[in-house]
Amino acid sequence: MAVGNTTQFLGPRGFEQADCTVSNGQRNICLLLVLGLITVFLIFPAQPTLLVINSVFTVFFLSSTLYRLYLIDMSLRSHNEIHIVDDLDPPDGEWPSYVIQVPLYHEGNAVPHLIESLGNLDYPKDRLTIQLLVEADDQETQSALDKVDVAPPFQIIDIPVSYPRTKPKACNVGLAVAKSDYLVIYDAEDRPDPDQLKKAVIAFSQCPDNIACLQAKLNFYNTNRNFLTRCFTAEYAMWFDLCLPGLDALRAPIPLGGTSNHFRLEILKQLKGWDEYNVTEDCDLGLRLFAQGWQTRILDSTTWEEACPKLRWWIKQRSRWVKGYMQTYLVHTRNLPGLTKKLGVANSFHFHLLVGGSVLAQLLSTFYWILVCVWIFNRPEVIGAFFPGPIFAMAAFCLFVGNFAFAYTCAIACQCRGLGHVVRYTPIMPLYWIIMSLAAWKGALQLIWNPHFWEKTQHHSG
Repeated sequence: MAVGNTTQFLGPRGFEQADCTVSNGQRNICLLLVLGLITVFLIFPAQPTLLVINSVFTVFFLSSTLYRLYLIDMSLRSHNEIHIVDDLDPPDGEWPSYVIQVPLYHEGNAVPHLIESLGNLDYPKDRLTIQLLVEADDQETQSALDKVDVAPPFQIIDIPVSYPRTKPKACNVGLAVAKSDYLVIYDAEDRPDPDQLKKAVIAFSQCPDNIACLQAKLNFYNTNRNFLTRCFTAEYAMWFDLCLPGLDALRAPIPLGGTSNHFRLEILKQLKGWDEYNVTEDCDLGLRLFAQGWQTRILDSTTWEEACPKLRWWIKQRSRWVKGYMQTYLVHTRNLPGLTKKLGVANSFHFHLLVGGSVLAQLLSTFYWILVCVWIFNRPEVIGAFFPGPIFAMAAFCLFVGNFAFAYTCAIACQCRGLGHVVRYTPIMPLYWIIMSLAAWKGALQLIWNPHFWEKTQHHSG
């Protein structure tokens, strides 16, 4: 089934997109900040200037750490995510229609497992439409689909070869022809809990009408593969089992995960779908939902994914996430007064600390690690002249507090999810944090040179 461009079906986008990395106003502000910083260094001595700058960074770093701890505390005290434990009976006597979107690109090896996994979903097949979104020139995936029985409820949709070549563009093409009550997105390697769709339907029926989206939890089925997959599992447990439920408890904006987002289809179409230029379209959509008066809740159901077991694959994936968070932050801060008006003051702080703050913390971490290592192992006079004892103390303090909090919260999350065997690896999570920081710099540089490039996540199963 071939579908034309998204504008033809969804209409004009009607919202700010990441097709332009920075606006003219943002470019002018950045230029003024750079000129102002140069002027300060020309007028004032270097040491006190660096001390002030590092003091500001230290306050930010500690604020970001305390904010994460606050979210986790809220999660542990509230247990606010939606639990469906009753008999899974249709709320109105009949299960509503559901569209499942699965964007596929060079996923030939994953196709058999995908068909099996989605076939195991406990939901009436006559109420399902499973859209397999395949790039028109992706011969690998198309050949794999030719070898399996792709019969209803499966539906192959050809995605036109056009710029940008991203997951959200494929999802928008599918959205243009979707007809159902609800829609959910899964990735090629996903294994959702079989009863997840039924739980989502019941949850929607029990929620107010302003709940537009349910985010299921994510974790991994290959946790014990190696050090990287164990750390990734601990981080995911911390994010999906503690941080996002903490945001849910505060009724704050929730940056969606890239999969297992369950939507009321009518509302998703009102919002014109996803920003096809944003490589973390999920985060952007979660914020747009909130800004338009809709809410997202966390559903206590898990989709199991495959953690990247190889470092080069993981860095590609993580750098894309960081680049996308930067795109999202830049898009939504083009009009700061308007953003504050839409979100409210408190929720604007959530946005700045969660989206912008998480990226800045990862970028700063590299600087602090280098500073501390150079000071400890070499202590050259030049470094000592520009970074005296107080600045070194600030860097060391930030590293200690930030990394301890990261490891500690990951350990709590693993314990809560029943991953006790992973807890013993959390003390070495600072090594994982270093890799995260390096990937963040790759994403930041790619934002400049290739902002819309989608670095596909590779898997052993696909």
